[in-house]
Amino acid sequence: MKARLTWLALLLAAVAVIAAGCGGDDNESAGATTTSEGTTSGPDTNVNGSISVLAVWTGEEGKNFQAVIDGFKQKYPNVKVAYKSASEPATVLSTAVEGGNPPDIAALPQPGFMTDFAQRNALKPIDFMKDEVAKGYSPSWIDLGTVDGKLYGLFFKGSNKSTVWFNVPAYKDAGVEPAKTWADFLKNSDTIKASGVPPYSIGGANGWTLTDLFENIYAHSAGPDKYRQLSKHEIPYTDQSVVDALTEMGKVLAPDNIAGGVSGALQTDFPTSVTQVYATPPKAAQVMEGDFVGGVIAGETKAKPNTDFNVFAFPATSDANKGVVMGGGDVMVMFKDNPAARAFMQYLATPEAGVPWAKAGGFASPNKNFDPSNYSDPLFRRTASEFANAKEFVFDMSDLQPGSFGSDSEFTILQDFVKNPQDAQATAQKLETAAAKAYKAS
Repeated sequence: MKARLTWLALLLAAVAVIAAGCGGDDNESAGATTTSEGTTSGPDTNVNGSISVLAVWTGEEGKNFQAVIDGFKQKYPNVKVAYKSASEPATVLSTAVEGGNPPDIAALPQPGFMTDFAQRNALKPIDFMKDEVAKGYSPSWIDLGTVDGKLYGLFFKGSNKSTVWFNVPAYKDAGVEPAKTWADFLKNSDTIKASGVPPYSIGGANGWTLTDLFENIYAHSAGPDKYRQLSKHEIPYTDQSVVDALTEMGKVLAPDNIAGGVSGALQTDFPTSVTQVYATPPKAAQVMEGDFVGGVIAGETKAKPNTDFNVFAFPATSDANKGVVMGGGDVMVMFKDNPAARAFMQYLATPEAGVPWAKAGGFASPNKNFDPSNYSDPLFRRTASEFANAKEFVFDMSDLQPGSFGSDSEFTILQDFVKNPQDAQATAQKLETAAAKAYKAS
């Protein structure tokens, strides 16, 4: 779910270069008209040439992305697009850059990789399409795609991680409704527990579910400004806002709140944390994870939408933080600047680009102009709309941090916190010690 790699690992990766055909033709005929300021007057559908695109998407996702490419080719019939998938695109791309043969365009699973490539002068800025991006994307997304004042990344596909998926009959039996505030959420959980069902299913065997839970609580309590500061380690993990968030997280992690208790939480992987909510009888009443939970429910259980399962937005501790959404996304970047590559990037910035994938399912567009009616699943339509129209969007914090912390030591520390959820102060100190070490080394 979170394929993170340290750049040390990337530099030590195998030195094989991407297979022939990955590079594009830099001598295509002129595409969009370029002004004296270097910006374009709009895409030229007569552009021709060939481009290569690399991303992680395989199987059904690869098929859906190919449908996106086919939509582009209908508009730009003279451009050939060669798509290749890689399970670890950042590793493959690092090797390709070292070998001088990167693809024209690639999708990266997190902004940190984009920043690193940009700072190594491996990427081409996409400032030529700033105006188009501004029309469809909130400032939060534009900031995430910007490095040193230049726009390098376009977020094409994303996920809303600020969602709570619940067992409808369990909620009805307890006599509770989806909560809009954190205080009501905790109160409802006590009521659900009194009805005989543990309120929470925790997939603690996968550390990323715990970082997601912390990040959601932190974003909805400390607010987006503090969140961004913490993600850059501009404030320490010993800040009172972190201690407060861990204290609230500890209320969730009380052993009698969790399906299977402490040992159950730490032995439960993400898919099981979903399916056990919809077992007969349910082992828990709800699971707090992203919009992709719906796909697990549909694919691995017999639960039906609305009657058996439903979803609501992660509750905030105050009105000031309502509408904040934490999530992730795939960022499209350009390694080679040519008319065909520019045309493809400009196409991906339009609402129409994601329509085929949205209709197939499993795709949420960060573009606020994307028509929600394109989502075939009504529940996904709701979560995707909240995602695109968020009052404030913050990116998955652990994906923005050094891998040795965000996908390593932080996992272990929060798993230890599950064992002792009353120890917020000590846990904050452990997080700070590990974070300071990781940032110093990065």
